[in-house]
Amino acid sequence: MVMPTRVRELLDRLGAPASASAHCDLPCGVYDPAQARIEAQSVKAIMEKYHASTDPDFKVRANVIKEERCELVKHHLWVLWTDYFKPEHLANHPGLHDLFWQATKSAGEAKKTNDVAVADRLLNEIDGIAEIFWATKK
Repeated sequence: MVMPTRVRELLDRLGAPASASAHCDLPCGVYDPAQARIEAQSVKAIMEKYHASTDPDFKVRANVIKEERCELVKHHLWVLWTDYFKPEHLANHPGLHDLFWQATKSAGEAKKTNDVAVADRLLNEIDGIAEIFWATKK
């Protein structure tokens, strides 16, 4: 791995090793699609609370929080896609790319709507990713 000069200088000053060796970028066990699912569950719950409220100030705040949670869903999905899944996973699960594409698009759509069906679709897509994730861990 090529390390930017500033990072290397900082590590040198801290006395940290400039390189490490592992079969993944961090020790195994740090990745889990549950992080994305928890945020997606929050998105759905916020949508439900939005619909149950008549307070316009509450609705504005709910939308702000929902949008933040949607960004976290996308973040956690992209970390899995870019840092955990490898070419052999895609070869063994050819629909994986499309599943990630749909899930991140659903998270983006959820930012723009309070349609609980969108949140349900997002949760189902994350569940599909989780199923493949756990199959790769066996």
